[in-house]
Amino acid sequence: MPRIRIRPLFAAGLLAVGLVVGAQVQDAVSGSDDVEQLRKIEEAYEYISRAYVEEVDSAQLAEDAIDGMLAGLDPHSIYISAEDMRAVRESFDASFEGIGIYYEFIEGREGVDTLVVLMPIAGGPSDEAGLQPGDRIVGIDGEGAIGIDPDEVPLKLKGPRGTSVDLEVSRPGYRQPLSFSIERDKIPLNTVIAHYMVDDETGLVRLQRFARTSHDEVRDAIRDLKAQGMERLVLDLRGNAGGLLDQAYAIADEFLPAGDMIVYTESRHAGNRRQYRAKSGGVFEDSPVIVLVDENSASASEIVAGALQDHDRALLVGRRTFGKGLVQQQFPMTDGSVLQMTVSRYYTPAGRLIQTPYTLGESDEDYGADKLAIREAIEDRLAPDGGLIDASAFASEVPDSLVFQTDGGRTVYGGGGILPDYIVTRDSIGAALRTVIGRNLDNEFARVEIERRGDPFRERWENSGEAAFRTGFEVDDATYDRFLEFASDHGVRVVAERPDGDGGDEAVLVRPEVDAVRDDVETRIKAFMARRLFGADAFYPVIGDLDPTLQEATGLWRDAATLAARR
Repeated sequence: MPRIRIRPLFAAGLLAVGLVVGAQVQDAVSGSDDVEQLRKIEEAYEYISRAYVEEVDSAQLAEDAIDGMLAGLDPHSIYISAEDMRAVRESFDASFEGIGIYYEFIEGREGVDTLVVLMPIAGGPSDEAGLQPGDRIVGIDGEGAIGIDPDEVPLKLKGPRGTSVDLEVSRPGYRQPLSFSIERDKIPLNTVIAHYMVDDETGLVRLQRFARTSHDEVRDAIRDLKAQGMERLVLDLRGNAGGLLDQAYAIADEFLPAGDMIVYTESRHAGNRRQYRAKSGGVFEDSPVIVLVDENSASASEIVAGALQDHDRALLVGRRTFGKGLVQQQFPMTDGSVLQMTVSRYYTPAGRLIQTPYTLGESDEDYGADKLAIREAIEDRLAPDGGLIDASAFASEVPDSLVFQTDGGRTVYGGGGILPDYIVTRDSIGAALRTVIGRNLDNEFARVEIERRGDPFRERWENSGEAAFRTGFEVDDATYDRFLEFASDHGVRVVAERPDGDGGDEAVLVRPEVDAVRDDVETRIKAFMARRLFGADAFYPVIGDLDPTLQEATGLWRDAATLAARR
């Protein structure tokens, strides 16, 4: 099959850019040489369809030709079939039924596509089952999924609520495949998946993606938190792979005064050079803001983060973002399919190119692996034991061409993606937590434990409320012991010491190792119990106690307040 790279979230996120009329296409091929080369393609098609030894599928032949033309371009110029376009548009409706993931295809080094979870939808079946961004789906209902036809994916994964699908997943950092049985359900598509007060003056808004209602959701969440006494805000964009760009402009506008540049585009075509500026009337233009980002924050997330950083409106904490700064327009084909092609590049207000450098025609896997290797090499060198890195530590390694100044004269760096003001290095979890998380033991035990405790327990805490549960419920010794019994009953051996020659079997919990991270395990169990009692958004205030990026960020409010006072 041809390699048709499909990125449903990125594709859907660019619907707001606008469709391109046929006249523009005609103008693009009006030169004599262009017409001659176009005729060459037509001749090749005619020869193959008429003279090849076997009958050919004309639709497949056309898609092969399109895929071949796109293969030598950037990683985000893609072909989207008519059926996939319908799925893309559907993903921005109020809800649908299925397993609740956004996915993409990553081309491997052998040219074979692998289905990869871009992100599970918060509160959906896949999130509930424990799928994570970056998981590679290698089997569906007992059949191999590597090299699967893209058209088959929605047929296998979507379906009426109540039905189930079995997935086999390869997860980075895990030696053995993981198995999930996921029951399909109706998928709510709220994009603000949590907003709550971290403390008496700090509010947090976690935005999972940018869809049609995102601006309204963020604005309503901020107003609600202000009514609760919020004086400073954490805007969490980690894992947010993008979406509708007009929502990014509108959300950034809520933090910036009228006239401030949000983002601009450059192109060889004058009509694709644009500037987007803030208007008056933002709901949070003056108070301190910290924005959390990571390597999965992309596209629209990078526009918001870059604008707030360049204008000294927010302090950025986390890890360098993905670096998706190419602007696509969608050229509609007569059969309803779309050629989504890069026409310009995004720049932050200070002039930084958001797009990470790439090699024309390189595979998607290499495109991502190169960036990850660079990040990890820098982090390992600057903070070998983990922790917080001030971005100024990069100064001696960055060429002058990639050094930029914010409105207030602070130094920020280009080179692809948005580099935070403070980098929080990756946590390396030990074998015990890797087993607990990878096998979804914490989540599944929470379900069983709530069922075991019955209606009196549920009624007690539902009547007391979420805040009371956060402060009043603890996982006691008896509950912890039941968790270990649960793990043992579900295929994970609990042993006194690691067997000889076992370098980290995910089917084993070594008692001293799991006891060493008992606080983390208990907090995760409590967070999943909160989600089952109060809803998906109740998970995040509890799990925040284990969040190193959030914990590091809360120690930086003096810096954030200094930025806010300068404006």
